[in-house]
Amino acid sequence: MHSVEKDLLANPPFLYSRSEILSKPYPVPKERGLYAWFFKEIPPGVPTDGCSTKDELTLLYVGISPKNLESTQNLRNRIRTHYMGNAEGSTLRRTLGVLLEEQCGFPLRRVGSGKRMTFTHLGEQWLDDWMEVNAFVTWVTHSAPWETEAELFKSLSLPLNIRDNDHHPFAKQLSDIRKEAQRKAKEMPVADESSETRSN
Repeated sequence: MHSVEKDLLANPPFLYSRSEILSKPYPVPKERGLYAWFFKEIPPGVPTDGCSTKDELTLLYVGISPKNLESTQNLRNRIRTHYMGNAEGSTLRRTLGVLLEEQCGFPLRRVGSGKRMTFTHLGEQWLDDWMEVNAFVTWVTHSAPWETEAELFKSLSLPLNIRDNDHHPFAKQLSDIRKEAQRKAKEMPVADESSETRSN
């Protein structure tokens, strides 16, 4: 187990909930690094064989911020986007939403001008509430996280990661599920969100 994996998984200092991440003072630093998502409830169909666990929570996804040296993103911005953004800007939210569609009743939809796809304000609110109960995150700072991500994919079972994770048996299936949700969204009319509100 190399140092980054050990820091993230062997003894993470704390697993933060959505409300803790969004509370001031914000606990996540404005630095580069890697973050790991642990879940209480496993979305339908997601295999957990070989997945790491911590405090009865299961690791399903790892991300980095920024993606490269040129990006100005950081851990705080990225983790907050996953917790309070939408499916257009968060790969994790889009994945969770399409896997939970049958449970929540909010499919992926075109919104606004029709170029963006989210679960609408109400669907994203539902996902906010689900993540508050079920999605917990930890992180480790790193000056060049893009140099270590591939190694983590080789040593960990991360069923919700698709990019650079082709060797995982669920990656192709998850990619197909996401593509099908996008196809259906394109066939449906643009959603009218004028009467919807969402609180963060």
